[in-house]
Amino acid sequence: MPPKSLYNEMYDASGAVRPHYTAFHEWLSHTPAEKIAQNRQAADLMFHRVGITFAVYGESSGTERLIPFDIVPNVIAGQTWDLLSRGLSQRIRALNAFLHDVYHGQEILKAGVLPREKVLGNSQFRREMVGVDVPGGIYAHVAGIDLVKDADGQYYVLEDNLRTPSGVSYLLENRKMMMRLFPELFSAQRIRPVDHYPDMLLETLRNAAPFGVDHPTIVVLTPGHFNSAYFEHAFLAQQMGVELVEGADLFVQDETVFMRTTQGPQRVDVVYRRIDDDFLDPLAFRTDSMLGVPGLMGAYRAGRVTLANAVGTGVADDKSIYPFVPDIIRFYFNEEPLIPNVHTYMLDNPDDLAYVLEHMHELVIKEAQGSGGYGMLVGPTSTKDERERFRQRVLDAPERYIAQPTLSLSACPTFTTGGLAPRHIDLRPYVLTGKSVNFVPGGLTRVALREGSLVVNSSQGGGVKDTWVVD
Repeated sequence: MPPKSLYNEMYDASGAVRPHYTAFHEWLSHTPAEKIAQNRQAADLMFHRVGITFAVYGESSGTERLIPFDIVPNVIAGQTWDLLSRGLSQRIRALNAFLHDVYHGQEILKAGVLPREKVLGNSQFRREMVGVDVPGGIYAHVAGIDLVKDADGQYYVLEDNLRTPSGVSYLLENRKMMMRLFPELFSAQRIRPVDHYPDMLLETLRNAAPFGVDHPTIVVLTPGHFNSAYFEHAFLAQQMGVELVEGADLFVQDETVFMRTTQGPQRVDVVYRRIDDDFLDPLAFRTDSMLGVPGLMGAYRAGRVTLANAVGTGVADDKSIYPFVPDIIRFYFNEEPLIPNVHTYMLDNPDDLAYVLEHMHELVIKEAQGSGGYGMLVGPTSTKDERERFRQRVLDAPERYIAQPTLSLSACPTFTTGGLAPRHIDLRPYVLTGKSVNFVPGGLTRVALREGSLVVNSSQGGGVKDTWVVD
């Protein structure tokens, strides 16, 4: 039985199976171990065949690695998901309102809800976007909101991802895999479908087209096959039936974007870009970028092309802005947040800094602009030497860091070399914003495969699970 101090997704504190896990638990109890082992091997083989991989930068062993897949799903009750989806919709609408405001009237700064320097001095604030009107006022068309569940069973938002959120291809392939290997599980209960995500994404991008364009040409802009998420870029382009392009495939003429084709230039109306702001246009940002399109920003500012997500969305998902999101929701909607934040210490605040330096062994300290599990210290699993080195980094630039309590992240039973054991998970639902806010039920569940680890990122040894929303 799992330890009582941990919220286990399948079992309650008494060891009883939670109602929404009943069907899966019965199947697990009655299926021979040999059949389960065979299907686990088949899943690995199928992932190899499909080519579901990710790259780990700096690795000498090769450019790509298979992402570990676990067949025990993260099951969420339909009623719980319906409440979560309301909270996610509230949050992304507030973040889009915030982005429109900071690039226009800046009413939230005038009201003193956020310190001006937190926004205007943020490296992700793009002055080039001030006064630019984007179609529908939507900046973050695609968002990934990372959720965790603490020991109290309450979901918390851990992080907002509004720039180029990745991972949805794994969500879709995980489901395809489970339906192929375990069809009996899907016939025995009502599991909400997710396979319509590419259609929803395509509709979201169509609705984002510049004013007056009824039948937009859409492309997916990738940095190329060396990027860690290249599999996903190719996968989504193929699923939507649109072209996958690199910067060299596009050019700008008369503030209009064109794609080179064998039939000659074709106008492009919407670019679903998977390239960071800095590399989008060497004429506007980094002059040494070989990944972007010269003149793209000029065409965008002129309203001749839509970029999804918009340039400058990073100012809303920076970890130094994250602590203020509940206040952002209150400011624009006069509502209380439906999903709370994790308590966060701002290290440019002297009182917070003093507390964190005293309690480094208890806290998680993160770079405000770090990602992928890098640039962070997990206090309870750190050594004294690691804490001392990190302490110096924090003291050198405290404004670059935040700290949070070490949550007792919920755990889900997971197959390990020693058998079934609890492993920590998080959940990344994907939120699409166009004329309305849309989701596929659930999201990508990431799992920390190393015993005791709280880091779920694939680049740090994490794996993935299918996520079921059951009615």
